Amino acid sequence: MDLAEALRKPEGKTLEFKRDPSSPDRFLRTVVAFANTAGGVILIGVEDRSGCVLGVADPLVLEERVANLISDRVRPRLLPDVEILKYRQTQVVAVQVYPSPARPHFIARAGLEAGAFVRVGSTNRRADAALLTEMRRFAGGESFDEGPLPALAPEAVDFQVAAECFAPVRKLTRSNLETLRLLTHHQGRLVPTAGGVLLFGRDRLAHFPDAWIQAGRFGGTDKAVILDHADIRTPLVGAVEEAVAFVEKHALRGVTIGRVRHRERSNLPPVAVREAVVNAVAHADYSQRGAPIRVAIFDDRLEVENPGLLPFGLTLADLPLGVSKLRNRAIGRVFHELGLVEQWGSGIQRMMAACRDAGLAAPTWEEIGFRLRVTIRTDQVGTVTVDPTDRAILGLLESASEDRAEAPPPDGGHAAGRGTRDIAAAIGLSPRATRMRLARLAARGLVRELGTGPRDPRRRYVTVR
Repeated sequence: MDLAEALRKPEGKTLEFKRDPSSPDRFLRTVVAFANTAGGVILIGVEDRSGCVLGVADPLVLEERVANLISDRVRPRLLPDVEILKYRQTQVVAVQVYPSPARPHFIARAGLEAGAFVRVGSTNRRADAALLTEMRRFAGGESFDEGPLPALAPEAVDFQVAAECFAPVRKLTRSNLETLRLLTHHQGRLVPTAGGVLLFGRDRLAHFPDAWIQAGRFGGTDKAVILDHADIRTPLVGAVEEAVAFVEKHALRGVTIGRVRHRERSNLPPVAVREAVVNAVAHADYSQRGAPIRVAIFDDRLEVENPGLLPFGLTLADLPLGVSKLRNRAIGRVFHELGLVEQWGSGIQRMMAACRDAGLAAPTWEEIGFRLRVTIRTDQVGTVTVDPTDRAILGLLESASEDRAEAPPPDGGHAAGRGTRDIAAAIGLSPRATRMRLARLAARGLVRELGTGPRDPRRRYVTVR
């Protein structure tokens, strides 16, 4: 490993410094936490807080001692890589622990209940019963929301609600509920899955009391003053739309100067807001109890928070790269079919691109307790990115809107905006390429679609007022 590169980093989810292993239990907690979470490296011979290299006196003896300590006191057994690294006039022992398929690991003397740990930031946290169960599911390739709920009858999943959600996409049949893993066979009979009840359950909050969204708009930059709030308890598909609408309602506004009048636009890119909410709902750990998904709007930022750490094996650094592991497969399958998500992992990159194009800083993610939070800041750090072609489209729509403002149709008819073919002819692109550009501008909150749906032949576009 590159020791110089590691020493430039602070301690975190996958890195810890140890002056020496004089406290075996603390050392073993880190080993177990790394194995249970996303792996990591322990550098022995480095000052914990400062990162200064002190070195070790007898690296060969220490190497053997560390290997024996892990082999004797961790269950199931682990085989980390232990390496002696030279640093200037001294040496450091590096213990590389890999994410383990045999989770949960624990300190043998403490037992599974008290001796299993996970890594949260730069700390080791004892894994509770829910996390231990989650580890076993992950090791077995299972997902919580595909698991059966044998105490319930198939009718606990409301087919009518599901069919209405799917109506814009396709006609849903009752057999599709099994294909989507909303119902499953268990011990010879058909029963709902957790995902089926979470998405379309007749009495879903009785079974999953935290499967709702708490939204709030706060005055200032903390939660001292609440200006508005909403407890969104509708089924998850509708809850996404309601949460996004709440953010749009309260988003801070910037002003764009037009030829005739000012126009407001949201300081929060709509595509980034939607992806943040969809990811929180799709990746939440619904086996946890105690707190719902939270959406909080402040004067300077949006925070979206869901219960559950990152899926095992992932780190915060993986997220901007598009690396993704889906925690809830049934929910993800339904969201994909309904068009709420495109391809897993691409949503985060779309969030980042939308923020960059809007002149905002990249979103940030952090694990707080056993929850994951994404923050989108609204402070302008750059200029809004609009290429010449997009600028031409916005100019066409702006002129159409202002012309309408100066001389509205006498019959009150719907003549606002421009159609795709009209815009395509004006900018010299094909209708298909123009539609793609219009969709991106709409996702960024710069234009708005008018029409009954994406297949409406009379669909028109206007600038956002």
